[in-house]
Amino acid sequence: MSTYMPKAGQIDRKWYVIDAAGKPLGRVAAQAAVLLRGKHKTIFAPHVDCGDHVIIINCKDAVLTGNKLQNKIYYRHTPYVGHLKEVKYATLMRTNPEKAMELAVKRMIPDNTIGREALTRLRLYAGSEHKHAAQKPADWNL
Repeated sequence: MSTYMPKAGQIDRKWYVIDAAGKPLGRVAAQAAVLLRGKHKTIFAPHVDCGDHVIIINCKDAVLTGNKLQNKIYYRHTPYVGHLKEVKYATLMRTNPEKAMELAVKRMIPDNTIGREALTRLRLYAGSEHKHAAQKPADWNL
């Protein structure tokens, strides 16, 4: 018996909507990462990009459990000496909740060409409205 190896042209991509309202940010990001990689499919192969399109709505209503809202910090560094920037997640969730969700999903995806291609299929919206109704996305319940 031989192992099934999917080809890139044989992949059927579907669209899914995940509602993040009232759900922990990490759990929503983990489910989005699974859908983007295609690990929920029976034809999954690690060397082929077989993931689906994911729309995450209500990013502003995602919750951080425990004291993460006050204690968790996002760090980034500019190319200049001594320019380590830090933003608390309370500020990040208030000003740019899509960025917080994108960072969580990005860190759960492998850092290679397949992972970078998978992240292009992620759409994030702070509110409940999105512009992808023509694709007829299915709801994904956590």
